[in-house]
Amino acid sequence: MNKKKFTQVARNVIDLEIKGLQKLKKNIGGSFDKAVIEIAKCQSKVIVCGVGKSGLIASKIAATLSSVGTPSFNLSASDSSHGDLGSIQKKDVLILISYSGQTNELKNIIQYANRNKILLIGIMSKKESILYKASDIKLLIPQVRESGGIVPTSSTTVQLALGDALAIAAMQYKKFDKLDFKKIHPAGSLGAQLKIVEDLMVKGNKIPFVQENIKMKVALQILTKKKLGFLIVQNKNKKTLGIITDGQIRRFRLKKNDLYSLKVKDVMTKNPISVDKDMLAAKALTIMNSKKITSLSVYNKRNKLKTIGVIHIHNILASDIV
Repeated sequence: MNKKKFTQVARNVIDLEIKGLQKLKKNIGGSFDKAVIEIAKCQSKVIVCGVGKSGLIASKIAATLSSVGTPSFNLSASDSSHGDLGSIQKKDVLILISYSGQTNELKNIIQYANRNKILLIGIMSKKESILYKASDIKLLIPQVRESGGIVPTSSTTVQLALGDALAIAAMQYKKFDKLDFKKIHPAGSLGAQLKIVEDLMVKGNKIPFVQENIKMKVALQILTKKKLGFLIVQNKNKKTLGIITDGQIRRFRLKKNDLYSLKVKDVMTKNPISVDKDMLAAKALTIMNSKKITSLSVYNKRNKLKTIGVIHIHNILASDIV
């Protein structure tokens, strides 16, 4: 075959899959809403199962659901008939995938689910099939034309898209957000990008606190000891009043010779820029760059006047966020 014709083969395959997805889009209806609610409200786990290529799609759907806050796993259809049916419990939601709806390996699982009143969501293309008739929630996918006439391609693309749609809709129903996502994706570049200020901030005894009425001579000793290049100024009630940075001190010394005898409150910059502990660290870096500063005080949204940590630009740059 002429190599130039391979590109046309590729286009034909993609065209068939696009047509399948377009049909699927038109098929989405009330049953989809019911499935999303049951998946999102599941108090146990979601079990996804298919055979052959559909089994591979089932594995991916289970992984996607788990990654967005719905505990899920893929059940091997063949192993289920040799003891693994015991992994399915009454509070589970069971999703079975079969393009024909007649796959023999799924029959034992269907019978087990029906007999034990386990919620069964079926994904199939034929209304006359066993899976369609046995399912509590029926997600009918369109009958599509496979590439090459025999290989599951368009059908598995449709199954995968439907699974992604279920996962994202359930995620939104549960209001699963970036912070939730970050908790179960701590590694890799994505985990780094989702780090929040609390993950990187300096806290506890390492915070360079000083009282507003102490002399700068004492404050400078604390500045040297803490080695962060700034001080957080508090009143006697531990309310944050201001900040003093290395740069301020250098500029102040150029203007006045009696820095040591002054009180901290006479030197500090009032109302320092502060951020919530749950802010993305990348956003905190943006604030630093826009304000041309190198550090931020950190508060808990329940009490914005109390500093619970400090974050320096070096903390963020060292975390591989950028």
